[in-house]
Amino acid sequence: MNKVGGIFLFGGSGFIGTRLADRLDSKCHHFLIIDKSRSIKYPGKTFIADVRNALQVHAEVFPNSVIVNLAAEHRDDVSPKVLYDQTNVQGAMNVCDLARSKGVNKIIFTSSVAVYGFALLGTDESGAIAPFNAYGRTKWEAEQVYKKWQAEDPHKRTLVIIRPTVVFGERNRGNVFNLLRQIASGKFIMIGDGLNRKSMAYVENVAAFLEYSLDFKPGVHIYNYIDKPDFTMNALVKHVNKLLGMSSDIKFRLPFSVGLLIGSCFDLVAKIIGKKFPISTIRVKKFCANSVYESAVESTGFIPPVTLMDAIEKTVRFEFIEDHKIEQVFYSE
Repeated sequence: MNKVGGIFLFGGSGFIGTRLADRLDSKCHHFLIIDKSRSIKYPGKTFIADVRNALQVHAEVFPNSVIVNLAAEHRDDVSPKVLYDQTNVQGAMNVCDLARSKGVNKIIFTSSVAVYGFALLGTDESGAIAPFNAYGRTKWEAEQVYKKWQAEDPHKRTLVIIRPTVVFGERNRGNVFNLLRQIASGKFIMIGDGLNRKSMAYVENVAAFLEYSLDFKPGVHIYNYIDKPDFTMNALVKHVNKLLGMSSDIKFRLPFSVGLLIGSCFDLVAKIIGKKFPISTIRVKKFCANSVYESAVESTGFIPPVTLMDAIEKTVRFEFIEDHKIEQVFYSE
């Protein structure tokens, strides 16, 4: 790490952070991963620390550096719920305090489209803020913390806020992987009519845009991140079936009301026995909801390195056709 400059990746051991580190490493950028757990791929470039106590890395950070904050509590079922506030909001305060004390004038923050809640179709960066859960609420509150920091010296400080939709890709064990695994098993059950559309984001493209934003000038830059086109659930399932050499027909369907009832039953059992299940009311609602966003990313001149169709094929091949059993995986929503 140079004494002046460098890129500090809070939460850099995770899914997006590792992809971003790959890109930075390939171009010989000086970077340090700051995380609660050591990066498996970059152990020698990891400093063990928690964003809830960002000043632990005070001596490691130098003026003219860039802070990228990827650290977050993001699952639907985090307990106790105060962890959302401690990590997402207090963590933002801690990062800003660190930036102030070390003369850092550029912060890149990964927020989420969850700040919009169950958004109207085509919601862009000017959309109404209406989070429906603690994750979305605390991401929005964190954005306000960073905006306050930038406003203290607006002609020198750069703030980039990136709100990705659901991020998928090779090695991720989140909701998209669970969907793909169900389809690959041949036992997939469609809840609802399958006409709802979903915006998605490929991890390599998100990492590439984070890297691209390193060059943004002073000011506040807020972007949704989505890879187009948006698929209906029916079209996505049929496309994956085709990639796997299976019939494109969707064999099993349940009405939304029945799916919601099943989710409620799992919620009740989970509350009684204290065990978490992959099925819940909120997950059924999220699965059946439209989740379509628009973005001003194109106006920056950024071109995603991978098309969405290719990204889905790469992910399906990696996870269900090729053999990558010894590869590191990342668990998220």
